[in-house]
Amino acid sequence: MKTLTIDWIKENGLLVFEVITGSKAYGLNTAESDTDIRGVFILPKDMFYSLEYSAQVANETNDIVYYELKRFIELLAKNNPNIMEMLNIPEQFVLQRHEIMEYLKDNIFLSKLCEKTFANYAFSQIKKAYGLEKKIVNPVEAKRKSVMDFCFVHIEKEAIILKHFLEIKGWDQNKIGLSAITHLKDCYNLFHSESLPYRGIIRTENANDVTLSTIPKEEKPIGLLYFNKDGYSAYCKKYKEYWEWVGKRNEARYNTTMSHGKSYDSKNMMHVFRLLLMAKEIGSDGKINVYRKDREFLLSIREGKYEYDELLAKAEALKDELPTLFRNSALPDTPDFEKINKLLIEMRESYYEKF
Repeated sequence: MKTLTIDWIKENGLLVFEVITGSKAYGLNTAESDTDIRGVFILPKDMFYSLEYSAQVANETNDIVYYELKRFIELLAKNNPNIMEMLNIPEQFVLQRHEIMEYLKDNIFLSKLCEKTFANYAFSQIKKAYGLEKKIVNPVEAKRKSVMDFCFVHIEKEAIILKHFLEIKGWDQNKIGLSAITHLKDCYNLFHSESLPYRGIIRTENANDVTLSTIPKEEKPIGLLYFNKDGYSAYCKKYKEYWEWVGKRNEARYNTTMSHGKSYDSKNMMHVFRLLLMAKEIGSDGKINVYRKDREFLLSIREGKYEYDELLAKAEALKDELPTLFRNSALPDTPDFEKINKLLIEMRESYYEKF
């Protein structure tokens, strides 16, 4: 089976549409902005009819993404914001347009679905912005905690942190023996001996559970050990997510966030308002305006000139305007799927006749 790549699509003349998208197309780019490329390709007939069908292909960094014609039309029919923008990109950002794309000149896709798709996408960006705030305010230390950090010893009516207990006693954790207690989840009898071959509380620093030992019948427990296993599992998940985020985060974007000191992802919040304002224009004017005339306002959000709660209130107010605008709009409730399906067939047949 052939592996589809960006280069293979271009080399075989299958690319029918290619545009610059993202911040540059919105007029919101800065010196640090990347160039995002999106496009549409049509598979050769044999690949389209075979098991080799591929809906989309991207480069390693996702800066370039191409959609097969069928997938592109499907997303347009759903009024997907990113795909609707592609179809309405200003000419100066169009890198290539095959004559087959003339079939899509009339905007038969625009509908009242945009109220939900644009607004829902906008509010997903709010969640991303808030997610960054939580990571900034609650960083996770680089040194990973161990099982022992989540263990407590109950002795003489008092619960003591395990590590503190061992320090008081001057005991090595390897000289500790644990045995399970029936019907008590994550609770263990705790024994200590300098001579008996106990296995310790954990076998290695990276262990994900406590270790049980064989305990002689005559031995008496000196206390009860409780392992907060649920808390440890939640911590491990948080630790993994945080340090994966650190490894993947866009440093320039992160530094911008830190410099304005608002503790939220201001770029995400900028796109919240871009999407909501675009939705408002669709509802009132029946048009998708990709290149933004409200550039100064949007960039002021990116620069962190507003508090998070203030922006959230503004976003909610904008969202509340949309139902009335779309209810009074002349747009159809949904695209004409039968018409779109016929159009897709015509486009593919026309292309294959000439290919």
